[in-house]
Amino acid sequence: MTRKGLLYGISAYGLWGLFPLFFKQLQHVGSLEVVLHRMVWSLAFVLLVLAALRRWTWLREALRSPRLLATFAVSSLLLAANWLTYIWAVNNGHVLDASLGYFILPLVNVALGFVFLHERPRPGQWLAFGIAAAGVLWLALLTGHVPWIALGLALSFGFYGLIRKLAPLGALEGMSLETMLLAPLAAVALLWGHQSGSMPAHDTHTWLLFLLCGPVTAIPLLLFSAGARRVPLSTMGILQYLTPTILLFLGTLLYGEPFAGPRLAGFALIWTALLLYSVDGWRHRARPAAA
Repeated sequence: MTRKGLLYGISAYGLWGLFPLFFKQLQHVGSLEVVLHRMVWSLAFVLLVLAALRRWTWLREALRSPRLLATFAVSSLLLAANWLTYIWAVNNGHVLDASLGYFILPLVNVALGFVFLHERPRPGQWLAFGIAAAGVLWLALLTGHVPWIALGLALSFGFYGLIRKLAPLGALEGMSLETMLLAPLAAVALLWGHQSGSMPAHDTHTWLLFLLCGPVTAIPLLLFSAGARRVPLSTMGILQYLTPTILLFLGTLLYGEPFAGPRLAGFALIWTALLLYSVDGWRHRARPAAA
């Protein structure tokens, strides 16, 4: 493990945690329009990166593979759903629900691995999953409805990660292909929206924020990719909790979302599950090393 790789990982997860500070600046714009601009300007940015790195050889083979295009069409839709849910949550006072979604994401990954990859969770992982499910059920009973924002974020990104795990493209190439599939549709939707009057005109400041959606989206992903190549997967698994922790502090301290009482109890169950999950993973990795 290198110090530079650790810095890349911390930077990626830290920037993802700070996303509300940026997207709150677009609170006056509809969430769907923000996502559409994010698709368009993300493509513009990754094309610049690909041009700078001269990394085009993969594209010809990708465009010749209908199966690969279909796979990334599904992953791009899941990514768009995740973006839309996240931005709507942030701009409508549900930062804590977004935090909860990314806290339970590792446990959703365990369930998806069991169902689709035929992985066999260890007893400790099953226990962690059960406690997390109890926490979600408690929050559902508390609010009178299923915490759909948290579950929507966790499930959409969980399935997205599952598809990307099986797909043969790297982080930059995969994101490039996804935005190539999404951006044309997004551009048509934006043109139609402005021409029909359903999307209002915006000032220069808002357009600057739209342009920044490209690097804001792509830079953390590139940092994550660079960190993942230099840092053990177990370390990246621990660092991933940095994102929902930052979201938790932003939601409570900066945006004043309520957190005390029964809601805290639900989060405590989730944290207990994550602690068990982390300890179980650490013990499992330590045994081969000791042997």
